[in-house]
Formats: sequence, structure tokens, C-alpha cells
Amino acid sequence: MSQCWSHFSHDADMGVRGQGETLEQAFEQAGVALTAVICNPDTLSPQTRVEIHCEAPDIELLFVDWLNDLIYQMATRKLLFGRFKVQISDQQLLGQAWGEPVDASKHAPAVEIKGATYTALSVSKVQGNGWIAQCVVDV
Repeated sequence: MSQCWSHFSHDADMGVRGQGETLEQAFEQAGVALTAVICNPDTLSPQTRVEIHCEAPDIELLFVDWLNDLIYQMATRKLLFGRFKVQISDQQLLGQAWGEPVDASKHAPAVEIKGATYTALSVSKVQGNGWIAQCVVDV
């Protein structure tokens, strides 16, 4: 029988990483990284505020929930977010995201993000350098 498998390039996914002095800043910066997969965050005027609340049993799952909630809000409200504020306490996240309606001529969206994954998922304190939160998103 002939060979029935092959390798192929798969460049569809993208890793996002947020870094900050605090855990909250790392989550906020990951939000900016998420937006940067779609468009240049510098083109956004953060006019519309959306409240986000997430709960999870651990900090890594909370990070994935945060990103997935941002993705959901962008898709259902047809917004792109450029600024974020996060508060974390006892595996609960209270966040705010500011953005504006998608304008294809202004933002030139490159892709649509389907969801945050557990691939390369890590939320960790870095000695002397604050926090890093990262994972791969499916585009």
C-alpha cells in the first residue's frame, strides 16, 4: 500500500503574549496583542466601553476566558478594542475594554480570531520582570 500521510505548512495560528509589572497589566497587554492580530491598535479610538467578568479555577484558565470573552465581545458587538483595564481577585476578573466599531477602510482587519486555545498557555511571574501571560489563538 502507498503512503497515506503527509506534512503540510500550517501558519494560520498566532501566539499572543502580554507582559507587565503586575498580573493585571500582563492581561491588559495580551488584550492589545490580541487586537494587533486583527489590526493596528494605534488606529483605534477607544470610545465604547464594555464590561467583562470572568471566573475560572486557576489563573491560566482565567487568562483563556479573558481572551475568549474579548473575542466574543468583538464578534457580537462588531467592535475592536484598543485599551483595557483588568482587576483580578480570587480567580475572578473584572475588566473593561474600550474600542470602536469595525471600519474596514480605517482598520483594514487582517483576520478573524476564532478563539484562544490552551496551546503554549502560560501565566507566570518572571523574577525581576513582572508577569507574562501567553497562549495561541486560532485564526
